[in-house]
Amino acid sequence: MPQFLIPRAAIAAAALMLLSATARADVTVGVSIASTGPSASLGIPQKNTMPFLPETIAGEKIHYIVMDDGSDPTQGTKIARRFVTEDKVDIILGSSAVAPSIAISEVADESQTVQLAFSPIELKPGRGAWTYRLAQPVKLMAEAVAGAAKANGVKTVAFIGFADAYGETWLKEFTTAAQANGIKVVAAERYARSDTSVTAQTLKLIAARADAVLIAGAGTGAALPHTTLRERGYTGPVYQTHGAATRDLIRIGGKAVNGAILPAGPVIVAEQLPATSAAKKPGMDYVTRYEKQYGPESRTQFGAHPYDAGLVLQRIVPVALKKAKPGTPEFRKALKDALESERDIVVSHGVLNYTAQDHFGFDQRGRVLLTIDNGNWKLLK
Repeated sequence: MPQFLIPRAAIAAAALMLLSATARADVTVGVSIASTGPSASLGIPQKNTMPFLPETIAGEKIHYIVMDDGSDPTQGTKIARRFVTEDKVDIILGSSAVAPSIAISEVADESQTVQLAFSPIELKPGRGAWTYRLAQPVKLMAEAVAGAAKANGVKTVAFIGFADAYGETWLKEFTTAAQANGIKVVAAERYARSDTSVTAQTLKLIAARADAVLIAGAGTGAALPHTTLRERGYTGPVYQTHGAATRDLIRIGGKAVNGAILPAGPVIVAEQLPATSAAKKPGMDYVTRYEKQYGPESRTQFGAHPYDAGLVLQRIVPVALKKAKPGTPEFRKALKDALESERDIVVSHGVLNYTAQDHFGFDQRGRVLLTIDNGNWKLLK
């Protein structure tokens, strides 16, 4: 049998290549989305957006593990623990809804893993050191609503919102913003995301004789109080929140929601943005890709959050790779450091500048004010 001699240099080179290949590791991203349950109208467009995220960054493959938390905080916790213990993820995205996002933040803190939340969660003081948001802070949006109400001569507002963290945060922040604008909140009612009737609450709102009503709901659940108010004869102005910035509000509400005013991320009206808007280019890119796949006017406020996460990853992963390898605590820390040091990260919802103190990152470029005009969104400012 013939013998073949392989030069030692070739053996060494092959060994080096093998070592290099085994040393490389994918950047692993765990994604928890509420694609079922009460918040499915938020999570489904986010799940639909996942194929638009980058597959490689700076030569490294990005591996996404996408799971459905069913809008449930207990399930969110289980998924997050699996991500950090079994999958050894480098970063967590999600969840779509407030409750599971808060649950995931606990695991993010414990494991020292960056979380990019798709909801504007508020956390207790001293918590959330590893949690950053891709949804605008309620404070920023509440100030826009209060300013618009003042400009329209509103002096009193009646409030109805979800009986959860989203609704309570909106009540707190809007009350503060309203007071600063000379407006008084004269009534406050709550309802569950799964409720099918809010007649009792709306009758109390109408009895308060407020100049306007603010509804703090999200997705399809935002339409119920609005339509009930109109059915019961309320003719005053109705304001909604950025949680309602979805075509479902228009589809379900019909003529009843015409004239509603609400804040939203710029991506909702990307075509109507001025050329000077930083969000116009990424917003148009997202809207064009998403609606080519899922149909005209299928965009939502929420669906763009994963897309924005991809843009953030494109900025911070190359920076972190200079300091450490994926799959290590050092790399996770480097991602956190990059988030807080990179400036002017332009996304479809605005411009992000995270700091150690500010884990929302948005300024006024992250919001627009809209109205519903005969079944379509119309940019007010």
